Parts: sequence; C-alpha cells; structure tokens
Amino acid sequence: MTRRLFLRQGAALLALPTWPALHARAQTQTPTPISYGYSAVSDFATVFVGVEQGLFQRRGLALQPTFIPLNPTIIPGLQSGSLQIGGPTPTGLLQAVDAGLDLVVLGGGGVLSKQYTELGLVAKAGSGIKTAADCVGRRIGVPGVGALLHVTFRHWLKMNGVDAAQVRFVEAPFPQHADMIRGGAVDAVVSGGPFMARILESGQGTVAAYYTTFLPEGYPTIVHAARRDWAEQNPSLVKAFRETLVEAAAFMAKKSNDAAVREALAKHLKLPPPVVARMQISPPAPTVTLAQLQWWAALMKEQGLLKGDPAVAKLMAKA
Repeated sequence: MTRRLFLRQGAALLALPTWPALHARAQTQTPTPISYGYSAVSDFATVFVGVEQGLFQRRGLALQPTFIPLNPTIIPGLQSGSLQIGGPTPTGLLQAVDAGLDLVVLGGGGVLSKQYTELGLVAKAGSGIKTAADCVGRRIGVPGVGALLHVTFRHWLKMNGVDAAQVRFVEAPFPQHADMIRGGAVDAVVSGGPFMARILESGQGTVAAYYTTFLPEGYPTIVHAARRDWAEQNPSLVKAFRETLVEAAAFMAKKSNDAAVREALAKHLKLPPPVVARMQISPPAPTVTLAQLQWWAALMKEQGLLKGDPAVAKLMAKA
C-alpha cells in the first residue's frame, strides 16, 4: 500500500461518524406517525400519559390521539386504515373478529375493579328504577350496543333474573348522557366517570346500581388493537407501543405523578380540571392475557352475541 493510499483511507475513516454521533442522529430521526382512536373514558390514561410525557416520542412513535364518540366505531377506523391502533372494548373486538375481521391485541388499558365506583346504572329522577326488574320495558342508554358496558349490564340483568330482551337499549355516547336523561330520551343510562357525576350533581338522576362491582376483578375494559397485517409489517412499532404502555402504567403508579396524570386526562377527555380532580381513574393493566380474552368470549357466547368460536389464542399480536 502506498503512503498516499494509506493517508487517503485514514482520512476516510476519520470522516466516518462516531457511535455518539450515530446515536444522536437516530434520536433526531422523524418519529413514525400513528393515528390512535380512543373514547371518552379514563381507561385510556396510559395512552394519554405516554403522549404528554413524551414516552412514545422517545421510542420513535408520534402517536396522534383521535377522539371517537362511540367506541364501537373504532373498529371500522382500524379496518379502513384511518386508524393504525385503537382502543375498542374486548366485546367490540371479539364481535369484529367473529364477523371476519383480522385484528390482533397489542395490550390493555383499564380493568374492572370493585374499587371503581364511578360506573353504574343511573336512573332519571322520578323514573322509579331502583332494581334490575324495574328496567323491564324501559329505555336504557348504553355507550355502544354490543360494547362492554352493554354486555356487562346484560350479564347483571341475567344475574338478577331479568331477560335482557325485555329491555329497550339505545346507543348513547358518554358526553350525551346528561342531555338524554334531562330530555327524557332514555329512562336511565349505563354511565361512568365525570359524565355520571354531572348527572348526579345536577339532580337529574340517581344511581340505581353500581352493577360492575359484582363482576370479576382485573378483566380488561379496553384493549389496544390493530389490523394483523399492520402489526406483522411493523413489529418494532408494536414493541415500542407495548413498552410505552408499561412505562406509562409505572408512571401512574407513583402518587407524586397524580397531578400530571389528571392534567393529561383533562386535555384528552376535554373536561374541566376541577371535574378531573375529583374523578376516579380506572386502574391500568398494560398486559392482556389469553384467559381474560377467553372469559369475555364465553360471556358473549352465552348472550348469543357471537355466532362462532373466535380463535382467541391467535388474537395476541407477536412482536
């Protein structure tokens, strides 16, 4: 090798970026935009925290939360591609899979908890609805026919000897519950969180039953889902999304972060800070198990809401 060639190659090597420079360059790369669909409940708190604390951003995800008034319509958004990830209820997901859609679960949001008492049947003042039997022939608003609160409420009716077919169910998005009660469009609503509190504080309604306290503890109320083809084509994004949920749940577990968590909820649920300051927050559980999905599938099968037997084991996304 000639001295001139040696010097030329040496100069080329010196011109190569060092590891710190490469790392810094990777950190400045544009994050991948992901449109995420959510509805107006605290079960999405880990997603909101992940966005506001920059946890998604640090993992290369530019998550763009999109509010969806009726939770069941998150599924069509996923199928059309307008949403890459969304948070349907387990019941909505299972119905979609039963209908032939190819979706997978990436993780979980909130869970059923006996300690969570901001969820229940709220009856219009003067309606006379105090028990499950009083719901027969009445118009009951639910935030999505076939969605989780509809399915669990039907289960509670059965536990109390009432045939759900004798109850008239009306789709009622959470933000409209107070107006629908006040205007007489429904006799009662299955409501929760600040929307339930608004009705109670106004005197327009009363709690007839905290019916979810009779249900098993720890089962997911929201699952983060995506189309299977998208998840399989983007395993690194799925992994980053899951890791962020875990970190956000750990952030929420620290009492010192409570104010930041509630600030994120206020922003994305579009609620006044004083309202959010008083509301309960659904306990986060970023991981969903096969047994939990099987429980939901069995409950829906019992109610005749599934025609077939979804291959639940295949619903867990790989990453």
